[in-house]
Amino acid sequence: MYRRIRDLREDADLRQRDLAEYLNCTQVSYSHYELGKRDIPTDVLIRLADFYGTSTDYLLGLTDVPRPYPRGRGG
Repeated sequence: MYRRIRDLREDADLRQRDLAEYLNCTQVSYSHYELGKRDIPTDVLIRLADFYGTSTDYLLGLTDVPRPYPRGRGG
């Protein structure tokens, strides 16, 4: 998972600071997510998946398909 979020960030030509600002955390905290020194909270994982247009399963390494899942209709 940690490698994927780093690769996605680098592919988008973003700095850790850019993602930290988006997530409202420090650059050091975000760096710890990428290095696997800190578990990524569920809400942060969801925000990262939305930001990159992918699924949380892709970020977690449960699938190699980066496409997001279709949004369900409430109910």
